[in-house]
Amino acid sequence: MGQKTNPISNRIGITRGWDSNWSGGNYAEKIAEDYKIRQYLANRLAKASISKIVIERTLKLITVTIQAARPGVIIGKGGQEVDKLKEELKKITSKEVQINIFEVKRPEVDATIVADSVARQIEGRVSYRRAIKMAIASAMRAGADGIKILISGRVGGAEMARSEMYKEGRTPLHTFRADIDYALAVANTKVGALGIKVWICNGEVYGKKDLSPNAGLSAANVQGQNQGRSRSGDRRRGGRNRRNSQNNENK
Repeated sequence: MGQKTNPISNRIGITRGWDSNWSGGNYAEKIAEDYKIRQYLANRLAKASISKIVIERTLKLITVTIQAARPGVIIGKGGQEVDKLKEELKKITSKEVQINIFEVKRPEVDATIVADSVARQIEGRVSYRRAIKMAIASAMRAGADGIKILISGRVGGAEMARSEMYKEGRTPLHTFRADIDYALAVANTKVGALGIKVWICNGEVYGKKDLSPNAGLSAANVQGQNQGRSRSGDRRRGGRNRRNSQNNENK
């Protein structure tokens, strides 16, 4: 089960919430419209390193929440780009659209951003081993419990397609309380398409978790800030200790 099921859909209601929040009739039309919105934004904002797009609907309003590592690319000078996006999405949906933008503070432990980054590097003719190992090292430095990356296809331009897996730490796919982030990206190379799958374990969730769309994002920000404070405190204490030891030697 752990190997064959999407880890995100498998944990809906446990560690993850829905990316589309709405109810009512015309289910098929709304699903198709959500897909169009996501595809359009993914192509339009390819350089913004988008992590997640959450769509919420009321009777007359669609609220699109975009989580990205580079929100400045989406906002533009004085918010001009956001206004353009609203107008473009109005044409697609024929409804009023509101856009919220959040910054992903730790893109190194976001599976979607990591998979997309590895795919773009491979398309730019960077060695796939180098790209994958750099992504794994960055994720572990940023505080991930574990990361696993699988690359499939004509890897390295080989005659026959194969799969290679690289991993570090732990990624327990059968543990429902484990906060596993998963993404799939495709690198289009001259020898064919390469599939890149990324699993990142961000620890385990005990008790009831807030499953609102931006809950995980704010928690990651707070955690990142606390880690930064602890590191700066360690540096200050280390410098003070070195100065004290030098003074003692001089005496």
